[in-house]
Amino acid sequence: MQFLSPITLKGQFATVEPLHPEHHDALIAAVSDGKLWKLWYTAIPKPETMRAEIERRLHLQQQGSMLPFVIRRNDTGALCGMTTYMNADVANRRVEIGSTWYAASAQRTGINTECKLMMLTHAFEDMHCIAVEFRTHWMNQQSRTAIARLGAKQDGILRNHQRMPDGSYRDTVVFSIIESEWPTVRRHLQFKLGR
Repeated sequence: MQFLSPITLKGQFATVEPLHPEHHDALIAAVSDGKLWKLWYTAIPKPETMRAEIERRLHLQQQGSMLPFVIRRNDTGALCGMTTYMNADVANRRVEIGSTWYAASAQRTGINTECKLMMLTHAFEDMHCIAVEFRTHWMNQQSRTAIARLGAKQDGILRNHQRMPDGSYRDTVVFSIIESEWPTVRRHLQFKLGR
């Protein structure tokens, strides 16, 4: 199996499936649920830029640095977001889970926890990663809290790491889970889902 091989991960609440161009219209409906592109501290595609974002992610997949997915609710069958394995480092068996967003109606449900559990399980147990990273904007308190709730530890802050579309600079907070922590994190996430 290649390090980043397309795969479908199915759970109780959601299914993580490979991104395809035909997901365009359903992703516009999902991103419009909460008008997520209006959040200034994150880069969520606007409806009019969704096609370009799909093409960008699929291009990075062809280059071997990203494996993009859509997230489908199992209760309705509707798409409710996007996520990726990205910044793949095959030689060092590291990957980042990122470029993730969820429709407002999917937030604060079990969907994110279950998707992260499925993706982390695949990363550590099938891809044999030694570490999985998460990154977010310093100002994105909701994302920082959600990442910490997963059981990831903060590694540090990359100051003036990236320029945002509005010209401001992003301080990037880096978190990770390492392979020795994975059994405890897995148990924690399974416990959260079982409650």
